[in-house]
Amino acid sequence: MSTYTNTAAVKPSTPPEPTQPPRLIPSLPDDLALNIIARVPRRHHPTLSLVSKSMKSLISSPLLYAARSLLSCAEHFLYISLRLHTSHFMRFYTLYQNPNNPLNPKYSLIPLPLIPSPSLVGSAFAAINHKIYVLGGSIKDIPSPQVWSLDCRTHEWEPAPNMHVSREFAAAGAFDDKIYVIGGCVVDNWARSKNWAEVYDPKTGKWNSVPSPIQIRDKWMHASAVIDGKIYAMADRNGVCYEVKSGNWETVDSDLDNGWRGRACVIDGVLFCYDYLGNIRGYDVKEGTWKELKGLEKGLPRFLCGATMANLGGKLMVVWESKNGGGKETEIRCAEIEVKTNEAGELWGNIEWSDVVLLVPREASIVHCLAVAL
Repeated sequence: MSTYTNTAAVKPSTPPEPTQPPRLIPSLPDDLALNIIARVPRRHHPTLSLVSKSMKSLISSPLLYAARSLLSCAEHFLYISLRLHTSHFMRFYTLYQNPNNPLNPKYSLIPLPLIPSPSLVGSAFAAINHKIYVLGGSIKDIPSPQVWSLDCRTHEWEPAPNMHVSREFAAAGAFDDKIYVIGGCVVDNWARSKNWAEVYDPKTGKWNSVPSPIQIRDKWMHASAVIDGKIYAMADRNGVCYEVKSGNWETVDSDLDNGWRGRACVIDGVLFCYDYLGNIRGYDVKEGTWKELKGLEKGLPRFLCGATMANLGGKLMVVWESKNGGGKETEIRCAEIEVKTNEAGELWGNIEWSDVVLLVPREASIVHCLAVAL
């Protein structure tokens, strides 16, 4: 008895062709669609992310922001940090423009996720590209070397490499896509002496020491700025500046040192801050002179209790606290000022808008503000 076996060849199954991801915009090539989407104002991005998974992925991708930069479509956004004394936490906010809803204020501060170390005191701040860096600060009076970065595209926090030494109340500034940190530490050993000034390169993720002469190594810094490739750090006794390209250190001009009060910002080579009478004025480094910013007498208060300033795409942003009568809340107010120099060399400001952007508990205070281009 014999058996018969079917030896017919079985054809191997053909693997399915990979599925092509759906186009960003049907009937348009993705490169053309990217060119279109990159021009859409960022306030519409939450709505765009609801269109499809591919669109949602694009909205938070580096590709979109690179295209916005190349097309000169990047927008400037203001970020403000507040210390809420009711919780002792530092919290970041971003200024949101809401022009289409008449029931809400046109400008308001939107809270962001808490920084993982919200109790930091005396941190320094710097911004490079789409990230804000929070550098050092003390936790329960103990200085920390920690560095946190906020990705302003997604508003997510992530740790960055620690500095070589712990710092509080240091000076910081960004130049040529690197962050420089100066002071904020006691020079009582070799490591702190060598790393009194450090530089961080986000591309390599490494900190390197910046050589500095021992006679300039003060501990506390109360202000800092970057002007024409120089990092200015203002100490309690006098200020110093570091020229990045040459590596040279020098003392700050006495007029600048004596007149610099509080947190300042730089627009077109002019450093703006408030004076002892509460008026805003600017220091022209090339001329070596202070000039009052005129035209603001009726639109702004005298900043006797201080104000915080930032350069928002060439506009002077001023943020300050205002007590809300006898109530239990403090108003956080903001003004956007166009600054010009007239033919006589005078500084003039035009207030484009000024309003309350947030109400906070009365004990709250402004820590810092800075701008990011996205």
